Amino acid sequence: MSLARRIVAEGLGTLLLLAVVVGSGVMGARLAGGNDAIALLGNTLSTGAGLVVLIHMFGPISGAHFNPAVTLATVLRRELGPVDAFGYIAAQIIGAVLGVWLAHAMFALPMLQISAHSRGGWAQGLAELVATFGLLGTILAVSKHRREFTAVAVGLYITSAYWFTASTSFANPAVTLARGLTDTFAGIAPASIPMFIAGQLVGALAALAVFGWLLAEDHT
Repeated sequence: MSLARRIVAEGLGTLLLLAVVVGSGVMGARLAGGNDAIALLGNTLSTGAGLVVLIHMFGPISGAHFNPAVTLATVLRRELGPVDAFGYIAAQIIGAVLGVWLAHAMFALPMLQISAHSRGGWAQGLAELVATFGLLGTILAVSKHRREFTAVAVGLYITSAYWFTASTSFANPAVTLARGLTDTFAGIAPASIPMFIAGQLVGALAALAVFGWLLAEDHT
């Protein structure tokens, strides 16, 4: 598959992912009547289901990373070159921002927003480390042993991690940056973004080290 098609697939897939995340957050908040648990449940189910479908849609074209942390992992594993990775990450970030704006447009919200939803503190950074560690572990382990189940496994993991992590499992630097541009249920205040991304990158690197060792072939 040509690099241009793969880059477009990454951008379009990430755009649709953010439309799902932000749009379902808006819909959930509107229908929940102030009950954040119900709003989060709607946001969770929509995101998990959407991820499964999007990975099946775009996986055969680009690998369906939709996530700079995943792309970084493929570079470090020498499965993707630096030039290709730069194109992927640029497309992911641009697609994520456009996805937020698309969600705003669908719900007749102001297009340009800055989130006021603070998610600060070391515990949130730790939660993102755990969320991203688990996401990369899921991808690495399941794709090695049951590749056809990877899309479902990722969707199920994110569905679970929305609830067991204090941060609601962003686990994605592009998603984190874009969600700083929405003052809706799914938003994150810009001041909270550096801690989230730091946790995500540490989690991704830790997963590469741990699962690289766990999944290595024994040669005797």
